[in-house]
Amino acid sequence: MPEHEVPFPLNAEALLLRSLTDYAIYMMDPDGYILSWNAGGERIKGYSDDEVIGQHFSRFYLPEDAARGEPQRGLETARREGRFETEGWRVRKDGSRFRANIVIDPIIQDGRLVGFAKVTKDITERYEAQQRLKQAERTLAQAQKINAIRQLTLGVAHDFNNVLAVVMTSLDLLKDRRDESQRQRLIDAAQKAATRGSMLSQQLLAFARGQRLDPEPHDIRELILHSADVYRRAAGPSTACGFELGDESPTVQIDATQFEAALMNLVANARDAMHCPGHITISTRVLVPDAAVHPDVRPGTRYLYISVADDGPGMDEDTRLRAMEPFFTTKEVGRGSGLGLSQVFGFASQSGGFAFIESAPGSGTRVTIALPVEPAVEQ
Repeated sequence: MPEHEVPFPLNAEALLLRSLTDYAIYMMDPDGYILSWNAGGERIKGYSDDEVIGQHFSRFYLPEDAARGEPQRGLETARREGRFETEGWRVRKDGSRFRANIVIDPIIQDGRLVGFAKVTKDITERYEAQQRLKQAERTLAQAQKINAIRQLTLGVAHDFNNVLAVVMTSLDLLKDRRDESQRQRLIDAAQKAATRGSMLSQQLLAFARGQRLDPEPHDIRELILHSADVYRRAAGPSTACGFELGDESPTVQIDATQFEAALMNLVANARDAMHCPGHITISTRVLVPDAAVHPDVRPGTRYLYISVADDGPGMDEDTRLRAMEPFFTTKEVGRGSGLGLSQVFGFASQSGGFAFIESAPGSGTRVTIALPVEPAVEQ
């Protein structure tokens, strides 16, 4: 025999099993009574050989689990499927509980079941670490929800305060104004503030998908051209608003009022993004979206894209992604609730379509509403 070879002892398997202290490894007869016990079993569960050999392995289960037949279910599954693995709470000799990973394998000899091999590992530390991580994730998610509510409350409160302040001030001043032109200006200011309050309410409802829509078939080109002057005025005196409407003008099912409010929101957002005189373009085109990019599309369906693009400073990727979040705004407190884009996305979704943002620093921003095209009716 070569000098480096050492004869393996005849009871090598027994020695190996007794040496493994990180695992409780024991043999059971076909009915679940323990036949052998290793040092790992004593370390993990606290029982010596004399205390468990001949005992049923269900003594390690919680009383309620044993009453439900969990031990027998494990044996039956191992016998039927060739292996049973699970994770659960088990009981030590001193009554304390530990989290265990359990594997039961059937032992087959000459085609006959002669017993089971069971391996148990104490995974309490790992389990508790996972639970702490889950709790931290839940705490973070709750904090994010609270922060979203805080942002909503802050933005909406400021917006409504501004609306109410204009209305109340105008009404107070009307009491002492006899000049008809002054009275008319105050009435106009109050009406504009009330309109702003109504739009804010509609944005909230649209975001929550609680805004009632009355969709009817419409030609988008006609709707846009009909309100072209309104969009130009919304763009402001220092920003040009142009139109690039595609040759194809299919019919779409929409609520015209909500569509115009969504487009107005996009024009206003584009205007506010400009740090200097710029240009806003409202455009349309028809295409079949790539489902890999837009998973919400109906396969094979054509969509009408209505886009509002500006040549402003654009957004970095983090801002672009966050712009889709409700109540997120880059405007100063009191100048926006962060619901404008939420209204747009809510409207697009309720209309059976979707919306998305394309932007990059120095390249401007394009926001697109995609609406499914009504199939042509054969004559």
